[in-house]
Amino acid sequence: MQMEDSTNVFGDPLLPCGLDPVTGFFRDGCCNTSEQDAGSHTVCVEVTAEFLQFSHSRGNNLGTPMPEFGFPGLNPGDRWCLCAARWLEAEQQGMAPRVYLQRTHVKALEIVPLLLLRQYAVDLN
Repeated sequence: MQMEDSTNVFGDPLLPCGLDPVTGFFRDGCCNTSEQDAGSHTVCVEVTAEFLQFSHSRGNNLGTPMPEFGFPGLNPGDRWCLCAARWLEAEQQGMAPRVYLQRTHVKALEIVPLLLLRQYAVDLN
């Protein structure tokens, strides 16, 4: 699998999103992506209880551990590489978690405008 360049939405090197639990399409802790990443797991978020409920209602139960896949389940406060389209869907329903822009891959901008992501940014001064 050919990984896209590790670049964030500002054109800078992509910072790690989360190592506990380990996140990312490549499970490398970063929101790296490739052509094989059909879901575009590119938006680094701070998980909330509300978002976990929303995701579960959409058929993706991120809160339940699945040890057979090495997945411990997510808890509020965890950082996770989220599918860009799911983040946008959550935003449209008023359930979007906050975003770490320096940890969000530039490919997310193909689905979500930077101006919108900035409204949810955790890491802007």
